[in-house]
Parts: sequence; C-alpha cells; structure tokens
Amino acid sequence: MGTLVSLISALASGEAMAAMRRARMTAILYGLAGIFALCGVGFLVGAAYIWFAARYGPLATSLGFGAAFLVLAALILLIERLTAGMRARRRARQRKTDLTAVGVAAALALLPALAKSKGGLGAVAAPVLALVAYAIYRENVKPGPRDPDPGETP
Repeated sequence: MGTLVSLISALASGEAMAAMRRARMTAILYGLAGIFALCGVGFLVGAAYIWFAARYGPLATSLGFGAAFLVLAALILLIERLTAGMRARRRARQRKTDLTAVGVAAALALLPALAKSKGGLGAVAAPVLALVAYAIYRENVKPGPRDPDPGETP
C-alpha cells in the first residue's frame, strides 16, 4: 500500500512542477512582450517629440523603431497563443501516460494480495478478459456512415 501512496504523491508533485514550469515560461514571455511594448511606447513618445520639434530626419526612424517594437510584442503574444494549444495537447498526452503508469503500478501492487485471497486471480480474470475483448472489438469495428443533422438538407 505504501508503494501506491508514493506513486500517487510522485504524480501529484510532478504535476505541480509542470504547472510551475508553465507559469514561469508564461511569465517570461509576457515580461518580454511587456518590455518590447514599453520600448515601443518610448520610441513613439520620442517620435512625437521629434515630430513636434523638428518634423524631419529622425522622425521616420523613431516611428519605425516604435512600430517595430510593438509588432515584436504582438508577435510574441500571438506565437504564445498559437502554441498554447499544442502545449495543452502534449500535457494531456503526458497526463494520460502518467495515469496509465499509475494504474498499471496499482494493479501490479494488488496482484499478490489478490492471488492470496479466496477468489484469487479468477475474480480479476473475467473483467480483464472482458476489457481485452472490448478493446479488440473497438479496434476492428469500422465507423458507419455519418448521420446527417435533422436540419441539414442533402
């Protein structure tokens, strides 16, 4: 039983560490975007000053730098949003793998106790065989034609 508790606590601490890693990466990306946005605002303010002061020369450069930093900030935020879905799918796959490992470890930890009980492995064999048969059935069944929606016209 102690093995099962240690496996569950390891899973929980691993999940907490992964959440901390995600939060740290998100904070770094938002910090970078904020720095670029502040630089952009600074250059735009400088550009407005130059425009009002001289109206020539450095204006185009300051406006270009300001727009470039704002575009960089927008690109960082856009890339973070676009990759968030991929990271979520990767985390879901990892979580599924971890839960499968915990399930297998729990089953292996319970096998000696079940083998010594009155019902023995026979009590476990029937549900396991049913699960295997269902998995084989699901793997070999072909999906039927999709039913059209009632409001959809063919």
